[in-house]
Amino acid sequence: MNATLARSVAVSATSVLWRPLTEADIDAVAALEREAHAAPWTAGNFRDALAAGYGMAVGVANGAVIAYGVLLFSPGEAQLLNLTVAPDAQRQGIGRTLLRRFLSDARARGAGQCFLEVRESNAAAIALYAQEGFAAVGRRVGYYPPAGTGPREDALVLRRSLALD
Repeated sequence: MNATLARSVAVSATSVLWRPLTEADIDAVAALEREAHAAPWTAGNFRDALAAGYGMAVGVANGAVIAYGVLLFSPGEAQLLNLTVAPDAQRQGIGRTLLRRFLSDARARGAGQCFLEVRESNAAAIALYAQEGFAAVGRRVGYYPPAGTGPREDALVLRRSLALD
């Protein structure tokens, strides 16, 4: 089934089936990555993350991958490396659901904090992360390749404590 056609049906966070990302998902994830990002990860990047044992999940709805994420675990902390929702499935709570799943997983694995980088122009993502308790702790100047013909873009470094409330 064509992934775009499969996603064109209305999707809500409660209709998404979440499961670990597998090798069989990489082509679909890489295709969605190219659709969603100006500077996408490659299929090789996803294979490397899978081989390294990173926390990886996909969300499937209507027979298509509509969301995925990659979480790196290290002693005492986690780093969210990628959290993507198909453009036509955004604003349905899917990204928030995946983020919360990852934060719960990180806490269960003993992480006391979680970090991430986000393009400073990505207002929607920054708002989501702020609502979920992340706060800016730094900036990486020129971190992201340009989205078009413009200059490289800064990343905001965000942090959230995972201490139980």
